[in-house]
Amino acid sequence: QVQLEESGGGLVQTGDSLRLSCAASGRTSLNYPMGWFRQAPGKEREFVAAIAGSGGSTLYADSVKGRFSISRDNAKNTVYLQMNSLKPEDTAVYYCAADTSYYGTNLREYDYWGQGTQVTVSS
Repeated sequence: QVQLEESGGGLVQTGDSLRLSCAASGRTSLNYPMGWFRQAPGKEREFVAAIAGSGGSTLYADSVKGRFSISRDNAKNTVYLQMNSLKPEDTAVYYCAADTSYYGTNLREYDYWGQGTQVTVSS
């Protein structure tokens, strides 16, 4: 089992930056692939970014490419999402997810999820 806890959300203005963190506990020594997803009010949860277990490969949704950056520190069992040039349309609850082997954009493939952290971007 893996437990995930997100932090770092908040209320910011358009153009600001935030860094989200996802701390993993449990069976973390295996360095699972991890991803970030988000869900805005009234919308389905969508893929944001993913990172391979080694950290050597990353994926991004087109909507955040060039503005967001995913990284991980396996020694700290933590994955980060650096969000720059934030826009009102980035407002959502952000979730981190992990899986034993899947590395990709399909949220249904991820086995472990955090509770989410709210990000609100005002215009």
